[in-house]
Amino acid sequence: MSQASDKTPQVPEGGKVRKAPKRPDYVPQRRGPGGGGPGARGTGEKAINFLPSLKRLLRHLTKEVPRIVVVVLLILVATIANSAGPAVLGQGTDLIFNAVQAGKGIDFGALGQVLLFAAALAVVNALFQWISGLIINGVVQRTVYRMRKQVSKKLDQLPLSYFDKQQPGELLSRVTNDVDNIAQSMQQTLSQLLSNLFTLIGVLAFMFYISWVLALVTLVSVPLAVLVTTQVGKRSQKLFAAMWKHTGELNSSVEESYSGHALVKVFGRQREIARAFGAKNDELFKASFGAQFVSGIIMPMMFFVGNLTYVVIAVVGGLMVTGGSLGLGSVQAFIQYSRMFTQPITQLASMANLLQSAVASAERVFEVLDTDEEVPDGDGELPAEETGRVEFEHVSFSYDPEKPLIEDLSLVAEPGATIAIVGPTGAGKTTLVNLIMRFYELDAGRITLDGVDIASVPRRQLRERIGMVLQDTWLFEGTIRDNIAYGREGATEAEILQAAKATYVDRFVRALPDGYDTIINEDASNVSAGEKQLITIARAFVADPSLLILDEATSSVDTRTELLLQRAMNQLRQDRTSFVIAHRLSTIRDADTILVMRDGKIVEKGNHAELLAAKGAYYDLYQTQFANQLED
Repeated sequence: MSQASDKTPQVPEGGKVRKAPKRPDYVPQRRGPGGGGPGARGTGEKAINFLPSLKRLLRHLTKEVPRIVVVVLLILVATIANSAGPAVLGQGTDLIFNAVQAGKGIDFGALGQVLLFAAALAVVNALFQWISGLIINGVVQRTVYRMRKQVSKKLDQLPLSYFDKQQPGELLSRVTNDVDNIAQSMQQTLSQLLSNLFTLIGVLAFMFYISWVLALVTLVSVPLAVLVTTQVGKRSQKLFAAMWKHTGELNSSVEESYSGHALVKVFGRQREIARAFGAKNDELFKASFGAQFVSGIIMPMMFFVGNLTYVVIAVVGGLMVTGGSLGLGSVQAFIQYSRMFTQPITQLASMANLLQSAVASAERVFEVLDTDEEVPDGDGELPAEETGRVEFEHVSFSYDPEKPLIEDLSLVAEPGATIAIVGPTGAGKTTLVNLIMRFYELDAGRITLDGVDIASVPRRQLRERIGMVLQDTWLFEGTIRDNIAYGREGATEAEILQAAKATYVDRFVRALPDGYDTIINEDASNVSAGEKQLITIARAFVADPSLLILDEATSSVDTRTELLLQRAMNQLRQDRTSFVIAHRLSTIRDADTILVMRDGKIVEKGNHAELLAAKGAYYDLYQTQFANQLED
């Protein structure tokens, strides 16, 4: 298989895209568009568009409107009960104060009724708040569940070029950490937001009912509270966006570094890895500390404003009681209301940092959801009769518009023919077969399979007719039987065994204690590289495709096994059109046609004998490889 310059995606048979694990270099760090390096675009590099993103986030709650209406009603009743409590207790205070002032006995019956009513209000408040909390939790979890499904569906619809530009850890952070942060923030803020808004309205109404003078004194603190919240909020927006950006970069660094931990140890690069991790960890620490520190200023400032208001109300209220314009119970109730009025303002201010954090995460998720998807599938149909004829008609393609790779390429692969593709790294060999699979869209020209333009048919239908075996094996955690059967849905036990025997998988599987029920672990470290390759080749046998693509498929096996596999491959290629990418020219001597590629162009074409006789590019490659083998 070609190297990184060949833009090789890692794709299992059947066409499902899997991103290639990165190779741990000295300091693993991918750079470029969408990555974390210089020139990368991240939400932390600009102020987040707060209000539009918040509105878009709230639109995800539209399916939960009936439940939200119930929550609003419950919180409204709970707020009324909570707001009426101080007024009721103020009546109890007036009963006691008036009785003492008049020298009469306290009416404990009336006082008891007041206290029972206050207790009933407290129970109603607590019960309704609890029920509303349960409902809102369900609302948030269902909303985030749908959002995760939306992101997952979107990832399936994105072109392979998008994943080429993304760090896997960064993308994973958006799908997991950012979505979880949205859920946590919404869960903490939704019910509190409603409760605090209703509390403000209810408390303010009772305050004006008791004394409009003291109410106006209390309202003086509102502009000051708004000023503090907005000024601090502006400063913390960028910091929260940067915090989640650095979280994604740190995840990416960990994924890249430790997925290749064996090579890191082999080359003794633990210190470099530790230094790279430490640098990114420091960046995350500074961003997180700054965001929490700045947003944390809100609470102390709001407490200061609240205490200042409390002192003013106590002094003015005391003067009004002395002057006889207000009762002691009313002042007591008003002082409680002033506390209740300040508390929701303080809580709303403290929620600002949660909202900013949630919106910063939401924007990172929205960036994924707003990415351009693959070109929609056509509604054409491949013919029922599968011949496997492939034709390239004046095909042009480039990964970068400024750097053309394949230009005006035309070739025909007749049914049942074996087309071998050779050439130096970066020549476009793997790109050629990726275009057949429609992992990338053409810039010009077209490719036909059995006479039908592959761009006009659904990708799934196209890929069902193609089997692909790669140099970089792809196995999932499961049994060996399941991994072989992955090639075709509904494969029978007999078909699995037939494929395993044809590719010599059966030979080593029989020696395992659990046979075909042996579980391949997460990183497939309990089978050798050659055994992995044999399993992927058996998977291609099960797929029984009309078109076969082999990308250096026998490179990981020993010489004896390679000879056996060559015989098996010959059987597999019978009556099938095959594209074989090869570096070892000895493996493609029997190919019907050999294409020699250089810089995206076919510079030579013919069979093995013809190309050697021509003494051109193929001859030079062959002589160089033969000389190297002699030296070895």
